[in-house]
Amino acid sequence: MPVATARPISLTASQRHRLKKMAYGHRTPHQARIRAHVVLHAARGRSNACIARETGLHVDTVRTWRGRFAYEGMPGLADRRRPGRPPSFTALQTAQVKALACQLPAETGTPLARWSCPELAREATARGIAPALSDSTVRRWLARDALKPWQHRSWIFIHDPDFGPKAARVLDLYARTWQGEPLGPDEYVISADEKTSIQARCRCHPTLAPGQARAMRINHTYGRGGALAYLAAYDVHHARVLSRTEPRTGIDPFMNLVTQVMNQEPYASAKRVFWIVDNGSSHRGQKAADRLTSAFPNALMVHTPVHASWLNQVEIYFSVVQRKVVSPNDFTDLAQVRDRLRAFEDRYNATAQPYQWKFTTSDLDDLLARLDRHTADHQEESSAQPTT
Repeated sequence: MPVATARPISLTASQRHRLKKMAYGHRTPHQARIRAHVVLHAARGRSNACIARETGLHVDTVRTWRGRFAYEGMPGLADRRRPGRPPSFTALQTAQVKALACQLPAETGTPLARWSCPELAREATARGIAPALSDSTVRRWLARDALKPWQHRSWIFIHDPDFGPKAARVLDLYARTWQGEPLGPDEYVISADEKTSIQARCRCHPTLAPGQARAMRINHTYGRGGALAYLAAYDVHHARVLSRTEPRTGIDPFMNLVTQVMNQEPYASAKRVFWIVDNGSSHRGQKAADRLTSAFPNALMVHTPVHASWLNQVEIYFSVVQRKVVSPNDFTDLAQVRDRLRAFEDRYNATAQPYQWKFTTSDLDDLLARLDRHTADHQEESSAQPTT
């Protein structure tokens, strides 16, 4: 019986590039890699029997994928849809379980804080959505829509009635403008705050360095060596940090930081120095602003909105300090904490670049507009609910 002649394969440059990525890609599935090798061998004019010997496949398998590529091109290398077993659950049942996952358990009368896949399966079965349902099936359904009801994120709603104007002033300063006028070369923007209660925890067993297939190990028990406050002033446009440590926070420690900064150049002879601070007790309200200007006439205090410390760029620096200096906390005494903070500040100032702040006043307007729409929708929903 005559054997069918192998179909010749001719590749375009684009097809050859894609096939090579499939054949040699580290993340390519094994089946796709084998099929790509078959086509690449066929493009070199090799017979099906030769390709079968080199790839370890059956000659019929080689003939199949060679023929599919010859007739259909790259789409021919994909798996064809198979009928398989009929689905055990309807699309309506799947949608009902997903809708249940998008409700708070308290809204359904279930005494849970968050849904888990086993709890969703149990609740769906109790409601008669399906006679029997496994947690793995629920997990697969939720994964298709990236639903993770067992996770949660916290947030805080805006309560400051002047949030927009206050935030806009801070964002304008980051863009080197004030009241519509650009800042001059002898005007500076300082972002300042305190990082409270940095403890000196002396571990009861020395910290073990990381090794092969082993993370660094920190002993859980420790002795307390006291705590201190770390006060920092960050020059926004020059990426320079000036700091000091104090036994505690308060008005006097904060003014000590201000004095330390304002008594050195270029801030001492600057035309204006803007101090961006949050609403902490050390620098809250108009009294703090007056106290600053009284001590240094060229200094102006600018407050962020209430509960908006994220607008203060020094918080980014504090997060760096927390990750690179403080954690994991293993210090013999407070002197070691001070030395580490001072040495890191010198190291940071030697290479730091200004933060690429991308949240602008336009983004602020969009955020406030979204919150207004959310508030309006929530009020409509509340008014639409029937009263008893």
